[in-house]
Amino acid sequence: MAAIPALNPLKIPTTTNGETFEGFKRGYDHDHDHDQPLSPMARLFHEPGSNVYIVGIIGLKTKIKPDIFKHNLVHTLLRNPRFSSLQGKDKETGSMKWIPTHVNIDDHVIIAKLDPNMESSEKFVEDFISNLSRSPIESTKPLWDLHILDIKTSETEGTCVFRFHHSLGDGMSLMNLLLACASKASDPEAMLPGNTKKSGATKVSSLWSRLSVLWNSFVALVMFVSTALFLEDTKTPMKGSIGERDTEYTNIPENIRLRSTLFFNLRPTTEIEDVTDTSKHGTWGNKIGYALYSFKIGLKKDPLDYVRDAKAVMDRKKASLEPLFTYFFVNLILKLFGIKVAGKLNYKVFYNTTLWFSNVPGPQEKIWLFGHEVAYIAPSCYGQPNALMIHVVSYMDKLTFVLSADEETIPNPHQLSHDLQESLRIIKASLY
Repeated sequence: MAAIPALNPLKIPTTTNGETFEGFKRGYDHDHDHDQPLSPMARLFHEPGSNVYIVGIIGLKTKIKPDIFKHNLVHTLLRNPRFSSLQGKDKETGSMKWIPTHVNIDDHVIIAKLDPNMESSEKFVEDFISNLSRSPIESTKPLWDLHILDIKTSETEGTCVFRFHHSLGDGMSLMNLLLACASKASDPEAMLPGNTKKSGATKVSSLWSRLSVLWNSFVALVMFVSTALFLEDTKTPMKGSIGERDTEYTNIPENIRLRSTLFFNLRPTTEIEDVTDTSKHGTWGNKIGYALYSFKIGLKKDPLDYVRDAKAVMDRKKASLEPLFTYFFVNLILKLFGIKVAGKLNYKVFYNTTLWFSNVPGPQEKIWLFGHEVAYIAPSCYGQPNALMIHVVSYMDKLTFVLSADEETIPNPHQLSHDLQESLRIIKASLY
């Protein structure tokens, strides 16, 4: 059996002479995205309470060569119009739109300054990312950047920290973007093959299955609307929110309502597409829905019962239209009542739950990124109204759990990481 997955905490609470890029001169068609409005989901990620950034931490076993990264980013990442466009407001309509712009790669690739008196390289990397999450990306340039930490750790020769505003895309589109820029370790000249695996859409093959889907969807609809209107999780030490983090919890009720917001990919496939082909947009953007997962608080004699219960609930979630409903419902509210109302509704659902949970499938074999061997991939987010997010990503035969925790609510995320890791060990031991 594979080793226990790593559990890495991330603490959260943002012109020079470089190579430039201009879409029209590089020869690709900007007309498709020129002055086009942002999608409804992209606009939502600019609303208060949902202004979220994705952080992609990539450990490299090869010493980082910044010039190689810059050169390759110009010819890969910047050929996708989302990464070479500003997000500005239309003066007539007030809506946000993509505006192609000149990009100076040196404005986006930053070499981190190292502290000569650092306690340890691992702690420096952790603190650097935590500090980075406290600031936004300036809207005067495309909303992404790359920070290079030329520092050796126990696992790596250097660390890259990609930062994207969530309006550019969701975890699946950005993972596919990474894979489209990467090559196989077994053949550095060959691109990774496209993953044509279906995304897990609900299959309805019998009357009973159809009734089950309808019932599960109805229950999910009731819970979603109730949560958006009034149904809030129980106040616990883990349910932190702005303005309430100094609350003392002395009498926590026995019947605790503790829920997670789960995010689902709504694409029919997860096929990797050419980043330079602007006629294909299947993997780009934000095509995600979400579902609400209720935890059952209590001690069980058999540790595997936790796994069985979780699987049973997730099977019901998959046999429902809940993720599709949330996606289309938010879009419907936006069209009928505008972005502000949709944003408040979205925020209310997140605010009334306790944590976020997300996962992204990564490469199944070892990869190289611009000639640098990848040791690990660890994505996460910041800007969400919840004090805790758990993100899971696979790479080869290993799972990595990344904890994004607010320090004021969870002052010792390393202890939480240790506790979760110990729980996994107990579950594993019970198999024998």
